[in-house]
Amino acid sequence: MRKLIYLMSISLFLTSLFSCYDFNREQNQKDAESNGKAILLEAESSKKAMIEEAKAKSESSILAAQARLKVAELDAKATIAKSEAEAISVQKIGTAVSENPNYLKYMQIQAIKGNKGEKYFISTEANVPILIK
Repeated sequence: MRKLIYLMSISLFLTSLFSCYDFNREQNQKDAESNGKAILLEAESSKKAMIEEAKAKSESSILAAQARLKVAELDAKATIAKSEAEAISVQKIGTAVSENPNYLKYMQIQAIKGNKGEKYFISTEANVPILIK
C-alpha cells in the first residue's frame, strides 16, 4: 500500500510537473502571439500616421503654391494697371505740352522752387540749359 501511495504521489508530481511545463509552453506561445499582434497594430498605426502626415504636408504645399500663384497674378494685374496709368499720364502731359508750350516753363519754375539752392536750371532761347551752382 505504501508503494502504491508512493507511486501515485510520484506520478501525480510528474503529471503536475509536465502539465505546468505544458501550460507554460502554451502561455509563452499565447504571449508571443499577443506581442506579435501588438507590434503589428503599432506598425499599422504608425504607417497610418505617416500617411496622414504626408497628406497634410502635400495639402499644405498645394495651398502655399496656390497662394503664391494668386499673389503673382495680383502683382501682374497691379503692374499692368500702373503701366496703363503711366501711359495715360504721359499722354496727358504730351497733350498739355503741345497745347500750351508755357507748361514746360511752369514746370521749370516749380522745379526751381523745390530746389534748395544747390543747382538752378535756366533754359535759353536756343534751348541750351544753364546750370548754376
